[in-house]
Amino acid sequence: MTTQNLTADDIAIVQRTWQQVAPIADTAAGLFYDRLSATDPDLRAMFSAVDLDMQKKRLMEALSFVIGALDNFDALVPTIAALGQRHVGYGVTPAHYFTVGSALLHTLEQGLGDQWTDTVAAAWTNTYTAIADIMKNLGSPALAA
Repeated sequence: MTTQNLTADDIAIVQRTWQQVAPIADTAAGLFYDRLSATDPDLRAMFSAVDLDMQKKRLMEALSFVIGALDNFDALVPTIAALGQRHVGYGVTPAHYFTVGSALLHTLEQGLGDQWTDTVAAAWTNTYTAIADIMKNLGSPALAA
């Protein structure tokens, strides 16, 4: 699988802007989970038995890892697919990816402020879509078997 619509410019923009978000990781993670819960209150149940502070930290670590490795996207595919498989086990459905993407983009918009432009939004949308498609499609136990 290749990056399809993910361009070198998208990757550069995402990596550059992520460096601006990383210093406010705790705030960004809080914004993300607050937005996720506000957008789809039913998702709160998925996090009721987890340490949310640890979950926030894991989210930011996972995003940092994936974003840092985007230059070699094809090598990331097995890791992203495995992440998708784990999320199926947590009860994540394909429909949840839209909500998560929306919450992520909202978080980035808030965190980047004036740096959030149409070009940045498009790069993040393309990147998230590429990753989510792998998680949904290759992360499905039926497809991965």
